[in-house]
Parts: sequence; C-alpha cells; structure tokens
Amino acid sequence: MQILWRRHVAIRRRLIRLPRRCRAPLWVSRPPLSARFAFWSFVSGTLGILAIAAVTELFGHPLLIGSFGASAVLLFGTPDSPLTQPRNLIGGHLISAAVAIVLVALFGSSPLTMALAVGLAIFFMNVTHTTHPPGGATALIGVQGAAGWSYIFVPVLTGALILLAVVLVTSNVVYHRRYPRYWL
Repeated sequence: MQILWRRHVAIRRRLIRLPRRCRAPLWVSRPPLSARFAFWSFVSGTLGILAIAAVTELFGHPLLIGSFGASAVLLFGTPDSPLTQPRNLIGGHLISAAVAIVLVALFGSSPLTMALAVGLAIFFMNVTHTTHPPGGATALIGVQGAAGWSYIFVPVLTGALILLAVVLVTSNVVYHRRYPRYWL
C-alpha cells in the first residue's frame, strides 16, 4: 500500500510541475533558408511520389499510402536525419506493417486496435533502432484497412524501396547533398 501511495505522490508532483516543464522560448534563431535546398527538396519529393504512382500505373497494384507522403517530407527535407537513413526507412515501415497485420489477424480492426498498432509500432521501432515516424501511420493505415499479409510487400516494402531509390539518385546528383550517411 505504501508503494502505491509513493507512486501517487510522485505522479502528483510531476503533474504540478508540468506547466513549468512545458515552458520554452517563443522564438529561436534559425539558420538562413537555402533556396537551393528547398527547391531540390520540392523536386525530389515530387519525383518520389510520382515514381510510386508510375509503378502503380505500370503494374496495377495500388502502392501509394499516406505514410509515404510523410516519408517523402523527411527523406527529401531532412536527408541527414538519423530517422531517414535506409535502416530506419525500410525497417520502420516493415515493422509497423507487421504490427498492423498481426493485430488485425488477432483482434480485427477497431479504434483500440488502431491505437495499439501505433503504440506497438513505436515500441518495436525504438527497440530495433529503426524509428521512422511515418511508420506509425503505416501501422494505423494497415489496421484501418484490415490489411492481410500481402500489405508488408505491396504497398509497404515496394513503396519504401521506390522512395529509397529516388532519394539515392536525387540526393547524390547535386553537390550540396549526400545520402545516405550510413546504411545500417
């Protein structure tokens, strides 16, 4: 009983300190905007999504899911981020897709399953060092659509590999970018 009381007191103290801990500067200085970097992000992101759409058209399998838009923002807007490196891009999407299909197989599609899918995707991406924020959307989309085992390969793996191919080309044909920083 005493342990529960200590936890209660500790949680209460944290809640009281919460507003103080949320304080942050309203404005911070940022490095100057590089028009060249922003333009190349625009071109690369557009090409990445167009490439997925073209493969969809060519083979007739829908490959474009919402999480790939978020991956494009990260890959082409912040290519140096650890969250965008190949291990994270591919691993994050695959782990999240696997979480989604296992949960759908066990529990079906419901708001609780969707929430669990996102939470478990975050957990497993953290544990495996493959955190890629759009993976949470991949898990959510998979549960919403009551995905089966093929979801891992089409659209998730295929779309992620297409984005990887595009970022490898577009980030290495210009001198102001280089991708990846590391593979694994």
